[in-house]
Amino acid sequence: MKEKILIKNIKELIQVEDKPKRKVCGKDMAKLSTIKNAYLIIEEGKIYGFGKMQNVPDYSPDKVIDAEGKMVFPSFCDSHTHLVYPASREIEYIDKIKGLSYEEIAKRGGGILNSARKMHQTSEDQLIESALERLNEIISYGSGAVEIKSGYGLNTEDELKMLRVIKKLKEISPLTIKSTFLGAHAIPQKYKAYQTEYVDLIINEMIPMLAAEELADYIDVFCDRGFFTVDDTDRILNAGMKYGLRPKIHANELDYSGGIQVGVKYNALSVDHLEFTGEEEINALLNSETMPTVLPGAAFFLGMVYAPVRKMIDAGLPVALASDFNPGSSPSGNMQFILSMGSIAYKMTPEEGINATTINGAYAMDVSEELGSIAIGKKANVFITKKIPSYEFMPYYYGTNKVETVILNGEIWD
Repeated sequence: MKEKILIKNIKELIQVEDKPKRKVCGKDMAKLSTIKNAYLIIEEGKIYGFGKMQNVPDYSPDKVIDAEGKMVFPSFCDSHTHLVYPASREIEYIDKIKGLSYEEIAKRGGGILNSARKMHQTSEDQLIESALERLNEIISYGSGAVEIKSGYGLNTEDELKMLRVIKKLKEISPLTIKSTFLGAHAIPQKYKAYQTEYVDLIINEMIPMLAAEELADYIDVFCDRGFFTVDDTDRILNAGMKYGLRPKIHANELDYSGGIQVGVKYNALSVDHLEFTGEEEINALLNSETMPTVLPGAAFFLGMVYAPVRKMIDAGLPVALASDFNPGSSPSGNMQFILSMGSIAYKMTPEEGINATTINGAYAMDVSEELGSIAIGKKANVFITKKIPSYEFMPYYYGTNKVETVILNGEIWD
């Protein structure tokens, strides 16, 4: 039996909903519902009640937390990561400093291909151990849900190995975890002149085998210049959908690739990166159920152009922000920093950034009915801040951890 928890004297309870929404779009992203001097009741791992302290019911909790001067947020929902990986890639980071581009590093066997070579040499147990350290790190910064992709295997054996690791992490981590198959992350060296044959391998071997073991929630393709074409993507998504795998697409990071449009065509849950997004792409997204997801860490780390987030929001689109935690282009899963980047680099208001990292991130993982806001009946994944002056302080005061207490599934995490 889980403890009944009462959090009292909350300076401000953030992202409260009486009528829960699946996502927040356009001008509504600038709105954030909060309650000052609030309480929150947690029972059976769920949010049981909340309101103003003057209206706190007569209640006998197992544990009382006094949050005077502190704020309570719904946990961040990080909808795009690659945090199961065999080793860091700081040597390539030095190459970047010396002026080599992401594509140049990839062409000489670095980048994703470098991780793929090391993945083959790393055991499942080693991958689980290192990934758990990263998961605990992101929990400490306030994440309560995370999507993890494969894509460093690039052959059937190692892609399945990665997906089995993610499945094991779902069982042993308190985080809500979603798994995405990304066999189409890069073209392996031996298939460089035979890209169609590699796509055939993904379709005819990898997808049926992972589906048989129920190893993935979603399917993804890196649809961009120098990687997979729209036709490749079309074929792979078609195959995945036959096994019930909904798409999530890497799109338009390097060029206007057509990835956004093919994602919309297949009702992708999200299209991610989006540095190259124009009127045509925005119009396609406006008539869809697909969440545009921006990855500030990758654009910042690689020195790329920033996605036109203001144009997207002003056009009426929703936007989610995710970390892209990976060893090559975004070696951080700190969603507090991503929230700050939303304001610093993309000129998002604090309210827009909070919506983008909570409820819209939850939508991009298809968990917004149970996570992403403070609503009765939702899973009790919340964090209590240290004493801070306002919720605007969260994106403003970047670089330090402002989370004091984490509650996941209604239990205090330590």
